[in-house]
Amino acid sequence: GQEIPQTEYTEDEVKTWGIVWDQMEDLWDKYACKEYKASMNLMKKHCNYNRNTIPQISFISSFLQLQTNFRLRPVAGLISSRDFLNGLAFRTFFCTQYIRHPSMPLYTPEPDICHELLGHVPMFADRDFCDFSQEIGLASLGASEEDVLKLARCYWHSVEFGLCREDGKNKAYGAGLLSSFGELEYSCKERGEDEIPGIGEDGMPNCPEVKPWDPAVAALQDFPITKYQPVYFLAESLQDAKLKMRKYCENLPRPFFALYNAQTETVHIDRPVRRAMGVPTPADDADNGA
Repeated sequence: GQEIPQTEYTEDEVKTWGIVWDQMEDLWDKYACKEYKASMNLMKKHCNYNRNTIPQISFISSFLQLQTNFRLRPVAGLISSRDFLNGLAFRTFFCTQYIRHPSMPLYTPEPDICHELLGHVPMFADRDFCDFSQEIGLASLGASEEDVLKLARCYWHSVEFGLCREDGKNKAYGAGLLSSFGELEYSCKERGEDEIPGIGEDGMPNCPEVKPWDPAVAALQDFPITKYQPVYFLAESLQDAKLKMRKYCENLPRPFFALYNAQTETVHIDRPVRRAMGVPTPADDADNGA
């Protein structure tokens, strides 16, 4: 593919990155899953991760390709759920390069480079997590609009806001948590048995409900975008999350099953697919190894 161009960030933008980094660093140590911590150490060693520099996506993508055969692809803005999930099938993560405004360093209304590089990207250095993400992507190829919505909800409740159990405590592996100092602590901190989930006077949940990770349940669970999540899903481990997601995807009604060939970096399907006249489909692209 084309080489990813370098991005020049202003002094104010780098300062914003540093503010977010400083807010998150102690919280990662306390609430992030062990896979995230191990991967973050790799990013510091190989990808120039530190508080004083915003790492270049091109360097990170090259490292991830060697580490887990995942890659980053810059996009200018939001894309459809189908296009985004289809990318995961090819072990490609669509990544924005925009950074939040310096006047509000601890808030962004949409995904930015802090969310992408501090929340998502370290986890793509972990092979189990990459395989888990790809399971969702492969299942989206040729899926109905209804099933794409279900898969998008599964993605939201896992890759974005997933929790896993570790040494008897809840830890975060979801990027939306690992890049939010407020919600990371809110989702993972230990609470007394007498604390009941509900909505406070400010309209925010005062205590989240934590459900066992079950993709069939997560696929039907709606979610807010601009406030803390009222419901989180807790896996026993990343391996547990992956295996349950794989089983769920295998049971989805699909016109074909897609298999990824790591050597050729193409997707092959298990049966012929007829092209609609003049209308290319994700299934056609997959069949052609796009």
